[in-house]
Order: sequence, then structure tokens, then C-alpha cells
Amino acid sequence: MPSLRRKVSYGYYAVVALLLGLSVFVVVELRLLERRIVAGEALAEFFDATLEIRRFEKNYFLYAQGEDLNESMRYAGRARELLDRHGAAFAAFVPGPLLATLRDRLPRYESLMRRYAAAPAAAPERKDLEQEVRRAGKEIVTHAEEISGSERRSLQGLLARYRRGLVGAIVLLSALAIAIGQVLVREVGRPLRALEQALNSVAEGRYEPVAIGSRDREIVSLTNALNRMLRERELHERHLIQSEKLASLGTLLSGVAHELNNPLSNISTSAQILAEEMGAGGGLAGELVGQIGEQTDRARNIVRSLLEFSRDREFRKEPLPLRPLVEETVRFLKGQIPPGVTVEVAVPPEVTLPGDRQRLQQVFLNLVKNAVEAVPPGAGRVVVSARRVRPGPAPETDAALVVHANGGLPGGDVIEIEVRDNGPGIPPEIRKKIFDPFFTTKDVGKGSGLGLFVVYEIIDEHDGGIAVGEAPGGGTLFTIRLPA
Repeated sequence: MPSLRRKVSYGYYAVVALLLGLSVFVVVELRLLERRIVAGEALAEFFDATLEIRRFEKNYFLYAQGEDLNESMRYAGRARELLDRHGAAFAAFVPGPLLATLRDRLPRYESLMRRYAAAPAAAPERKDLEQEVRRAGKEIVTHAEEISGSERRSLQGLLARYRRGLVGAIVLLSALAIAIGQVLVREVGRPLRALEQALNSVAEGRYEPVAIGSRDREIVSLTNALNRMLRERELHERHLIQSEKLASLGTLLSGVAHELNNPLSNISTSAQILAEEMGAGGGLAGELVGQIGEQTDRARNIVRSLLEFSRDREFRKEPLPLRPLVEETVRFLKGQIPPGVTVEVAVPPEVTLPGDRQRLQQVFLNLVKNAVEAVPPGAGRVVVSARRVRPGPAPETDAALVVHANGGLPGGDVIEIEVRDNGPGIPPEIRKKIFDPFFTTKDVGKGSGLGLFVVYEIIDEHDGGIAVGEAPGGGTLFTIRLPA
């Protein structure tokens, strides 16, 4: 997958490579210019030597002094030495035949000067030797001037070429830098601007999924994180709405329970009066009146439990006998248990644990209701059991113990509660999700997906742990551990 960091790195490396290339070009050109300048200095010295040759030559012809002859010969030797030492550098300015001509003319000039100096003053050939010396000296100076002019023109051309190359390199570097910048803006800036717009939309309250047309790893990761955040926010909002609905339902339930209390009290009072009027020999009518009284008391207990259950109060732990709490919960659900489905409470009477009555009742209500709905009709069986144990390894389950595997009290006893059924069980791929909020496998309208999430939150609030796995012999097994 492409990466923004890699693209930026490539752009950086490209700019560095261009700068290095320009630097190498400048260094090479400056080195060449340096060699040309050194050669030009040698050529200037050579040209000055040829001029000195002619100057001392003229002085010798005028005054016939030996010092002038020696100086002329010395400069001739110096010119020949410079030509031999820097001939390769001079060849860059002038054609090779011209240098060869100079190499021939300098020794010939020296030979003619020696012959002229050795000839007697009255010798007839002396005049001819003077003319030959003058012609040879003039040729040497002329060729030196040609070389010097060629060197100046070559140096000017080199400077012009260097200037054009430097300007071209700067223009090319600027164009490539602009192109690289445009590519980076397109590949980096555009996705970031799209991401910024998406964040602005979120800030304005629009929670549509973000889709940014970029395959860069960083942008894809940011997009996925943003979409995940939006989904979580939506879930939390739905959770809040559902909590408000549950709170409203609790308020309604409390009002209905209060309204039922009055007629139930009247029915109970009337049944007691009828029983007293009929006395001990009431027969069948007396038994029926007794059953009315019993069922009325049962209904009043249910209403009292509903009032206790619906009352919203702060979290408060108190010692709770577990068996009565579970039995009362089962009574709530009696009207929802289909025929042929049994719910067994196998909790020892002595088992007591510290907890919030209302919240723990909500846990058992959700777990038992889910189990009743999962078992097969006519042959369903749900068992709620509990025992006091020393904490050991977490139960072996596919969804590991969610929170506080040892009940939050390392080394202390825990109450281990099991809710098992003989239903078809929960597939392993679903077990890992059942405690997620709003996750449900029920049809639309038959479940909110909050039941097990609420169970998880309540158990966590009690410093306990809950896990789900497969029951021995088939079915589902929920294991709860709470501090004892």
C-alpha cells in the first residue's frame, strides 16, 4: 500500500538529488575554469617573454651590448620552457600545428642570434642574419599573440557556456521543484483537505461515513479511525436514547404499580372480610375466597417487587441472600415462560453476597429471560446454580472472562453463579460479540441488543467477572464470579 511518508521522502530525495547534480555541475565547471585560468596565466607569461625577447633583441641591434644578447637568449629559453611545460594546456586554445611551429621557431631564433653574435662586424652575411633574426622574432610574437587571443576567446566562451549552464540548471531545478511540489500537494494536500472537511462536518453534527479517495496507508488509517469513532459515537447516542427510554419505562412501571396497589388492597380486604363472615364452614366458597386472598397477596408481592425494581437509586451494596433474589426474579418472568419449559433454582440457602439488589436482579432477569427464549419449546430446561469457591483460573470459554476474573479480591473467596440451558448454544464467532452494545441476533423489534451489555456493566460495577461458553452436554453456560 502506498504511503504518504514514502511520497514525501521520494520528493525530498529528488530535491536533494537535483541539488547534488547542480553542485557537481558547478564544481566540474569551476574546476575546468580554474585549469583554464592557470593555463591563461602561463600563456600570459609566455606572451610577455616573447615581447621581452624582441625588446632586448632591438637593444642589442642598436647598442651591441652583450647584456642585451644574454637577456634575449634567457627569455627565449624561458619561453621554450613554458611551451614545453604547458603545451598540453595551450593545445586547448590553439591548433596543434601552431604550437609545433612555435617549438621550431624558438630554437631557430636562438641559433640565428648566436650566429649573428659570433659573426664579425664587417662580415657581409651579418646584415642578412639580422634580417632573419627580425623575421623569426616577429613570427614568434605574432604566433604568441594568436595564442593569447585564442585563449581570451576560449575563456569568454567558457564563461558564457558556464553562465548558460548555470541558468539552465537553476531553471530546471526550479521547474522540477515546482513539479515535485505540485505532486506532493496533489498526493498529500488534497487528502488532508478532504479529511479536514470531513472533520468540519463532524463538528457541525453530520455523522455520515467518511470516504476519501486515497490509497495512502496513513490516510486510510485516519479514515478508518474516524469512521470507527463515528460508529462508536452513534452507538453511544443510541445507547443514551435507549437508556432514556428505559428510564421512562421505569417511571411508567412505578406509576402503574402504585395504581395497582389500591385495587389489590381492596380485593385483599374484601377477601378477608368474606372469609371471616363465612367462618370455618365455608366449604368450597371458603376455599375459593382463601385462594383469592393468596393470589392477591402474591400480586401485591409482585407489585412491591416491581416498585423496588423500577426505583432509580444510587449504587449501594448490602448483604443479599441469593436464593430469594433469584426466585423473585423467576416469578417476574413466570408469565413469559412457555409451557414445557422449566426454570430450576439450585442455589443453597446460605449463599449470601454483597451487592446492589436492584442491579443484580436486572442481571438474573436478563440472563434467565435469554435462556428461556433460547431453549426448545416443550423440553426446555434452565438451571441457575451458585456456590462459594476459592478463586482459581478463569473458566475455559471462547470469550475469556471479561473483567476481574478473581472477583476483584485476589486471595479471597468468590461466589460463582452459573446460568445454563439446553438450547442450541451460541456459535463461537458470535460469542466474542455478545457483550457489545446493540449487538443482537433477534429479529427487528424483538431485541435492543442492550441486555447482555447491561449485564456486563453491572458485573463490572460489582468488581466481578462474566464469561460465556458451551455447557456440558450442549447448550449455553454463563459463569459469573462476584466477591464473597
